[in-house]
Amino acid sequence: MTIQSAFAFALQQLQSIYDSRESATIANILLEHISGYNKMDRILFKDESLDASQEAKLLLAIQSLLAHQPLQYIIEAAWFYGMQFYVNQHVLIPRPETEELVSWVLEEQHTMHGEVNIIDIGTGSGCIPISIKKHWEAANVYGIDLSETALEVARKNAEQLQVEVNFTGQDILRANALEQLPTFDIIVSNPPYIKESEKKQMQKNVLDYEPGIALFVPDHDPMLFYRTIASIAMEKLRKGGKIFFEINEAHAPEVEGCLHDAGFHNVLRKQDIFGKDRMVSGRK
Repeated sequence: MTIQSAFAFALQQLQSIYDSRESATIANILLEHISGYNKMDRILFKDESLDASQEAKLLLAIQSLLAHQPLQYIIEAAWFYGMQFYVNQHVLIPRPETEELVSWVLEEQHTMHGEVNIIDIGTGSGCIPISIKKHWEAANVYGIDLSETALEVARKNAEQLQVEVNFTGQDILRANALEQLPTFDIIVSNPPYIKESEKKQMQKNVLDYEPGIALFVPDHDPMLFYRTIASIAMEKLRKGGKIFFEINEAHAPEVEGCLHDAGFHNVLRKQDIFGKDRMVSGRK
């Protein structure tokens, strides 16, 4: 199978579940991952043949894609904030809207001086704290997660991207969860916020493959993590410190209410590039 015929084969197979544009994007990324050639190189070397192992990888990857497994898990890579992160099925795939949350946090560099401590709660792949540390080198950055397998991924990413982030295992639903950690200037979190009853509306590539522990909250208490983190933040934030949340666009008023109830001031709602309410912040 030549590189040209491999691309045509992948495109044909993928069009059974994806539209033409998305099929071409996935096929291009997949062929670059397997062959090592970028799109331009593959035009120049279109008649070069894949070896047996490359062809086997292609066939297996297409089989997985047709079963709705996300491409990022197949190639074990996802781009976030201009960097390539290692991902597997123990962590959520980083989303573009979370990049906007990171950018909002990084605006605080202009207002905070001296020693600055920042923590990401529910860190997953580590994409949030690693990206913050990469662009705010003077800050002391922490990331916590309940899942040890997720923390393994986060530590691997920090090592590969050559940044120092303090990762530790913590269950924030337990009393005194952050007792051993310092006080912070910024707390940021993209916590679980999808109600269990919403599962039936979700796409198979998310529902069947991404970790449910990082996605879902009980129907009877969808604000569980926002309320808990806001309460912790009132104890662990320095005076004047700020909290930043990524949110479900349908629940912005409820998240704002959690912050007001906890005692935060200057509660702000921010929209993403698509005009959706996707972030909320507050000041202690």
